[in-house]
Amino acid sequence: MNTIQDEDGSFRDSVAHIDESGHRVFFYPKKPSGRFYKARTLVSFAFLVVFFTIPFLKIDGDPLFLFNVVERKFIIFGVRFWPQDFFIFMIGMITFIVFIALFTVVYGRIFCGWVCPQTVFMEMIFRKIEYAIDGDANYQKALKKMPWNAEKIRKRVTKWIVFFIVAFVVSNVFLSYIIGMDELYKIMTEPLSQHVGGLALMIIFSLVFFFVYLWFREQACLVVCPYGRMQGVLLDKHSIVVAYDHVRGEPRHKPTKEEIQGVGDCVDCNECYRVCPTGIDIRNGTQLECTNCTACIDACDNVMDKIHKPRGLVRYASEFTIQSGKKLRWTPRMFAYTGVLFVLIGLESFLLITRSDLDVAVVRAKGTLFYTEPDGSISNLYNVKVINKTKGDMPLQFIAQAEGSTIRLIGNQDLVVKKDSLIDTQFFVIVPANNILQQKTKMKVEVWSNGKKITEAKTTFLGPAHKN
Repeated sequence: MNTIQDEDGSFRDSVAHIDESGHRVFFYPKKPSGRFYKARTLVSFAFLVVFFTIPFLKIDGDPLFLFNVVERKFIIFGVRFWPQDFFIFMIGMITFIVFIALFTVVYGRIFCGWVCPQTVFMEMIFRKIEYAIDGDANYQKALKKMPWNAEKIRKRVTKWIVFFIVAFVVSNVFLSYIIGMDELYKIMTEPLSQHVGGLALMIIFSLVFFFVYLWFREQACLVVCPYGRMQGVLLDKHSIVVAYDHVRGEPRHKPTKEEIQGVGDCVDCNECYRVCPTGIDIRNGTQLECTNCTACIDACDNVMDKIHKPRGLVRYASEFTIQSGKKLRWTPRMFAYTGVLFVLIGLESFLLITRSDLDVAVVRAKGTLFYTEPDGSISNLYNVKVINKTKGDMPLQFIAQAEGSTIRLIGNQDLVVKKDSLIDTQFFVIVPANNILQQKTKMKVEVWSNGKKITEAKTTFLGPAHKN
C-alpha cells in the first residue's frame, strides 16, 4: 500500500473500515454523479440484462450455462462437460487467473469497479434503492441517530422489504445457474413437499444475499475477496489505477477569492473521500480498499469545474506517468504475462476442439489372465466404461485392432448408450492362437457408431506365446 505524508506529518497506518477500538466503521457514501458514473450505469445495465437473460437461453433443450456442482453436471455454451473433463476446467481456471494477473498489472482493479457482480448489485441496485428511501449520506446518518419513531420505522421496514424482494430475485437467478431454470420453476410451482431441499436452498440463498447487501456490503470486497490482497503483489509503478496527481495537487489549500502562489490545485474539499464506498482518501495513494469505482474522479472533476481548474486531478493514471509526465509503456513483465496467456488460450482451445463426444475406458478384468476357447483361440475379458456426452442415443460397435480378432459382448448384443449417460459392460476379445506372437501385446479397440469411427482406447492382450 502506497502512502503519502499528510500535512500534519502523519501517515495513514490503519485500514479505513476499522476504528481504533477494532470495531467496524459503517460508511455512508455521498451519492456520486458525473460522466464515469453515467458510463458505469450503462455498463451495469448491460451486465444485468445479460445476467437475467442467460438462464432462459437454451441450445437444443440444454441451458446455455449450467454449473451443477452437486450433480457434477456442467454445461458451457450448450456443450456438456463431465467430471472426466475436469482438467479442461483447471486449465481454463489457470488461464483466467493469468488473465486477471495481466489485466491487473496493466489496468489495476478496473474489473472490480465496473463489472464485478458484487459492485454492480451493491452500487447500481441496492445503493440506489437506499438513496431513494433514506436519502443521501447526510440523511442516512441523521436517520441512524434518530430515535425509533414512526418515520424511522416506516423507512427501515420499507427498505428491508424491498431489499429482501430484490435479494430473493437476484439469489434465485444465481441459483438457476446451478440447478437450471426448469428445476427452479418446478420448485416454485410444484407442491413444496416435493422440493423441500430446493426450497431450503432458495431461502438460504435469499437470506445470504439480503445479509450481504443490507449489512456486510463492502466487507465482501475488503475482507472476503482475495483480489484486493493480490493487487498489492501485482501492481507496480506502471499500472494504471485511479490515482491522485500529487505533483499537481500539493500543497493543498482552502479555496479563496484571491490567487495564492506556490500552492497546488487541491482545495482540500474532501469530496473524493465523501463519495468513496469503501471510505478511503485517494490522496493517500493506492490502497487495498480501492476498487477503482471512479466515484472520486467524478467528485473531483465537479469541484475542478466549479473553481475553473482543469479536470484530472484524480484520474486513471500510473505512478510513473504522474511522476514523469510520460505515457504508459509496456514492461517486460507485461510481455511475459501476455505470452503465457496466449499459450494457455491456445492449449485450452486445442483441448476444447479435440474433445471427444465419447469417453471410453477399456481395461482388462482384474485377477484374470486369458481363456482358451473350444476352437483353440485365446480370449481376454475386458471391463468397458462408456460415457455419452452428446444429446442423442448412440448405438456402439467395438472393433479390436488385432489380426483375426473378434469381440463377443456379454449380455445384450445391441449396445446403445443413452444420451447424457454412461454404461458399464464387459466383452471378450478373441484372437486365433496362431496370431499370438508374445505373451503381452499392445492393442487398440476402436469404437464405431452409425458407421463412423468415434474414438479408440488402448489396452493390452495376454496369451501364451506362439511357438513356430
